Amino acid sequence: MHPEGLFQQDKEIASTRAWWVLHTRPRQEKSLARQLHAEEIPFYLPLVSKRQRLRTRTLTSHLPLFPGYLFVLAEYDERLAALGTKRVVRALKVPDQQGLWRDLSQVERLIQIGAPITPEERLEPGDLVEIKSGPLTGLKGTVVEKASRRRFVVAVDFIHRGASITFDDYTLAPIAP
Repeated sequence: MHPEGLFQQDKEIASTRAWWVLHTRPRQEKSLARQLHAEEIPFYLPLVSKRQRLRTRTLTSHLPLFPGYLFVLAEYDERLAALGTKRVVRALKVPDQQGLWRDLSQVERLIQIGAPITPEERLEPGDLVEIKSGPLTGLKGTVVEKASRRRFVVAVDFIHRGASITFDDYTLAPIAP
């Protein structure tokens, strides 16, 4: 994420900029993020840690939560600079700027608490809920049941993907439609 604390800042940074979803070439998300950081262009690339044991060592990799996607908060010239890197397949315009800001800030809150996160490829329909207690108080998402385990999914509606964690029923309250 650049700048640090992007979602804690007042939304003034977005006054002259707009969110764009950059669909990247395979395995180019982190390289593109490094280039955007060097050019001081605000972006968000949610990463999750994956531990792997290789012989006697444990290796930790930081992998994109949404492979193939990077979110950039850019002015017109900055978006063109990102497209000029040859790491981007296409830039997708985001019609609901506030909705994407909300979705991405919720994903960042999930990552910050350090709970094991599972990427959700295609979201399943379910009940809308809000977390009422704990470090994620106020997050809104969807309940998904898979193989007898309940998961709380924070969706990034624009790209039809999300992130999920397991939860306890007592921490959730239904949201009226």
